[in-house]
Amino acid sequence: MEIERKFLIKKLPADLKAYPHERIEQGYLCTDPVVRVRKEGDRYTLTYKGRGLMAREEANLPLTEEGYLHLIEKADGKIIAKTRYRIPYLSYTIELDLFDNVQIEKGEDLIMAEVEFPTIEEANAFAPPAWFGADVTEDVRYHNSRMSAQS
Repeated sequence: MEIERKFLIKKLPADLKAYPHERIEQGYLCTDPVVRVRKEGDRYTLTYKGRGLMAREEANLPLTEEGYLHLIEKADGKIIAKTRYRIPYLSYTIELDLFDNVQIEKGEDLIMAEVEFPTIEEANAFAPPAWFGADVTEDVRYHNSRMSAQS
């Protein structure tokens, strides 16, 4: 089970480059249910995600590079590329994504943070840091699978 909340960002942390980060590329073979292939550094995965917004079933399977390259060619929509920063915060890890060429509203490329939780109760009780903006967990426009279908 994946339990996560998503937030827009008001202001990037000043020391952002000090945190571990890597490039991610992902494509969607299906969006209902979600079936995704991802390259994250030198790791490749096939992911299934069930329906839901804050909480949903998730299963990850390792892929070889060859398997990833074969499947990414079959992706529907555009390939999502982003740089992900992992920032410790309390007992959590903020995954801060700077997207390439993804805009929900016209203007700047999307910057979004996700925080995963062990329980729905912890997710609901979470108080985000001041540099977070709006909570977009329940807004389907901010699901990567939906973004891949945008032109």
